[in-house]
Amino acid sequence: MPAYLIARVEVTDPAKYENYKALSPAALAAFEGRFLVRGGAHETLEGPAETGRLVVVEFPDIARAKACYDSAQYQAAKAEREGAAEMQMVVVEGV
Repeated sequence: MPAYLIARVEVTDPAKYENYKALSPAALAAFEGRFLVRGGAHETLEGPAETGRLVVVEFPDIARAKACYDSAQYQAAKAEREGAAEMQMVVVEGV
């Protein structure tokens, strides 16, 4: 069953965040992660306004998404993100 990693990101240092953006795609791809949404224009239709960057990545299953997050390759990308953004990241099982 597919799983979706959903991230809400408040970028605080755009120049430094570029390092994370350069490293994270290879880490995700190594676990068959595929970007469905990577930033881009968005509009809040209900509830508090979403002001951050939104990212959605599809994985074959939750186990692969979690293995990606725990991998040395992703953790190296995450280290580059420190001080550049605040992130909330969840993974949810699809249908």
